[in-house]
Amino acid sequence: MSQLVIQRTLVERPSDTVHGIALAVFAYLVWTLGDATAKWTLPAAGVALALLWRGVFGAATVAALASTQPGGWRLLVPVRWGMVLLRSLLAAFVSLTWYAAWQTMGLADTYAIGFVSPLIMTLLAVPMLGERLRWRRTLSTVVGFGGVLVMLRPDGVMWTPTLLLLIAGIVAMAVTRIMTRQLSTTETPECQAFWLLGGHVAAGLAVLPLFPQPAALDAVTWAAFVFLGVSSGLGHCVYARAYALAPVSALAPYEYTSLLWGGLLGFAMFGEVPGWSTLVGASVVAAAGLYNLHRERMRFPA
Repeated sequence: MSQLVIQRTLVERPSDTVHGIALAVFAYLVWTLGDATAKWTLPAAGVALALLWRGVFGAATVAALASTQPGGWRLLVPVRWGMVLLRSLLAAFVSLTWYAAWQTMGLADTYAIGFVSPLIMTLLAVPMLGERLRWRRTLSTVVGFGGVLVMLRPDGVMWTPTLLLLIAGIVAMAVTRIMTRQLSTTETPECQAFWLLGGHVAAGLAVLPLFPQPAALDAVTWAAFVFLGVSSGLGHCVYARAYALAPVSALAPYEYTSLLWGGLLGFAMFGEVPGWSTLVGASVVAAAGLYNLHRERMRFPA
């Protein structure tokens, strides 16, 4: 029996864009709370179990949300299986790299380096979305990468073996951001979130020999896993919906709000204080990203 595929057309409307931005900001806040929780669990649980149980509780949360809506479990069935599964595996790799980095780096530092993701999205939009890379956006992107070099100054403490792994994860994260927008034409937010978190279960099991459990888990750690999963499931559903409403160029700059939440939570929970080079470099990267948004709005006014 053939499956009826209803493909939605992505049309930018000002009201939808504002709604999408609000959802994206909320998703980044929820994710940051989950990230701080994941970092807190790592000393006791390790990278593999954090991935595994985030996926288990997160996928269960998404399935529960889907069951309350018209269509039920059918909302979780992909139309483009291959692309959905590829995005899920890439997203699991992203989480793996960030979890590994948090064993030696602070939340604010990793978020600041992650600011390069919108700039990478600008470059990837050329092959993936067919956009043209004009000279002003090229120059601002180069300046933005210069801000990353300020953060990672040669004598800086961030030069660790996990840094290259984190950068690879940031590139993969940029790819998944664009894929979220592409998949929103055929897949529901629940579908994208469910399979993404299912990918975390598979990744956690796969890397368990490399990251064994450091210590026995207590009730507080299990509660943290539940919160991590629920926040991930909710955040990814909201995030996928945001990308169905608004274009990549409108949502990407709001990823910068993560530095505020991450800095506050990092200080409150772990006593982390970002260095001056992190703040200066992050400002340069954010300015470059916001300039790219400005140029996009100049070309396509609402």
